[in-house]
Amino acid sequence: MKTKKLYIVLIALAAIYSCTEDTLDEERKGFIKGTVIDKETGAALDSVKITTNPGSTTAVTNNKGEFVLRDILVDDYSVQAERETYTTAFEAAAVTEGDTTIVAFEMTKSTDTNKAPAVPKLVFPEDGAEELGLEVEFIWESSETDNDELTYTLELRNGKTNEIENFEVVSDTMLVVDNLKLATNYFWEVSVSDGTADPVTSSVRQFTTLTSPDNPYLVVKEINGNNVIFSGNEDPSPEGEPNSNLYQLTEETKNSFRPRRNNEINRIAFLRTLGAETHIFTMQEDGSDVQQVTSTIPVAGFNLKYLDFSWANSGGSILYPNFDKLYSINPNGGATTMIYQTPDGSLISEVDVAELDQDLLLIKTNDLSGYNVRIFTYRLSTASEETVVLDSVMGGAGSVDISANGDKILYSLDTSGAQNSIYRMFSSRLFIYFTATAIVTQVETDVVNGENDFDARFSPSEGAVIFTRAANNTGAVPTVFKRDFDTSQDDDELFTESYMPDWQ
Repeated sequence: MKTKKLYIVLIALAAIYSCTEDTLDEERKGFIKGTVIDKETGAALDSVKITTNPGSTTAVTNNKGEFVLRDILVDDYSVQAERETYTTAFEAAAVTEGDTTIVAFEMTKSTDTNKAPAVPKLVFPEDGAEELGLEVEFIWESSETDNDELTYTLELRNGKTNEIENFEVVSDTMLVVDNLKLATNYFWEVSVSDGTADPVTSSVRQFTTLTSPDNPYLVVKEINGNNVIFSGNEDPSPEGEPNSNLYQLTEETKNSFRPRRNNEINRIAFLRTLGAETHIFTMQEDGSDVQQVTSTIPVAGFNLKYLDFSWANSGGSILYPNFDKLYSINPNGGATTMIYQTPDGSLISEVDVAELDQDLLLIKTNDLSGYNVRIFTYRLSTASEETVVLDSVMGGAGSVDISANGDKILYSLDTSGAQNSIYRMFSSRLFIYFTATAIVTQVETDVVNGENDFDARFSPSEGAVIFTRAANNTGAVPTVFKRDFDTSQDDDELFTESYMPDWQ
């Protein structure tokens, strides 16, 4: 008796397991149901062949013009209706699990022998592709047997905002779309028209863009009168084309400039004008989560184009100038403290901090006209100057940057010595001051007469510099370059129509 009971239990368990396994392996399916009529007369059309792309089952309409496609896998389809003497018709259908999708066709009598183009076949990107760049090459296939010129329309929908963009392509079966958004799911389809038959539409595919950009550079571009911050990278190809992987971080409707990245807390600080004042903001590396830091005491001094600030204390604070005073503030906007004031009332324009010696500051001061420049290091703990790099030189100077251990100081200086009411420079060049020996060397770049090099920053390894170059006339278009110290190669052009670079 016990043996018999055990046998019955085993049979029951096997049945339960079998049912569970069938449920897990069951494919999700739905139905497509519809009617086909003559567009002009409204009469039902029988013997119409119904197929789908992607392929599934095939049906033929009855004498009432009705059809049913059963057990269709859940997906997006282009449904095709074909009958002799009629122009082939297409309709889109999204099949959902357990539901019936209704499709209605109105077919038009064919007036000539024109054949509709084949349904476009989407090739790239593959359906469900992930971590694609912000510039995507779309590729598809289609054909036409009548030698008509085909016009394609690529529809691209942002899955976050539902914003739809349409791109028209004549004859070609590929298109490059740039400036896509980060961490966004996109849906795309392609329709084709030969100018005679109704347009034919492909199935729908989707892909997802990069979660975050791998862009070490930050630059500023002017768009519609405002400064806009971008991130970018170097082109790895042998040609080394500029403006690689550019990604816009701030809005074109707001004036945002002088970006400074901190890799330890993965945030970017920058300046933004609010009415008559300029304040410090921070954001994530993809431009999201923008937060205002300063509020009661703004960034202020001589000419906003030449003001700079610095991260300090491993991202725990930010140092910034306000006329003759230097302040420290936490990134959350708290603990605003004055840490230095010029003894002679001169204005502080720039500040930097030695990464491995957070007690050592590099400060640049000037008068109300931007001249009588002093560049010096200042020890916070002793409240004293340590090294004077420049003192009351003729001409404009700045772009200060201090090396990680404080042994090298990078700056720019207008060697022409010109001083004028509009602060125009004529021959700005880059220099490095070595603190141990007080030796100054000029950075050898490809700059020529009539051009200025400025806005310089050490590379993270300090084996190169990134800087802006522009002709010395008013309104000249700037370009960002990189110069490796241990090479005889020309300067690398990184970003056109760009300035205020940062590289951390």
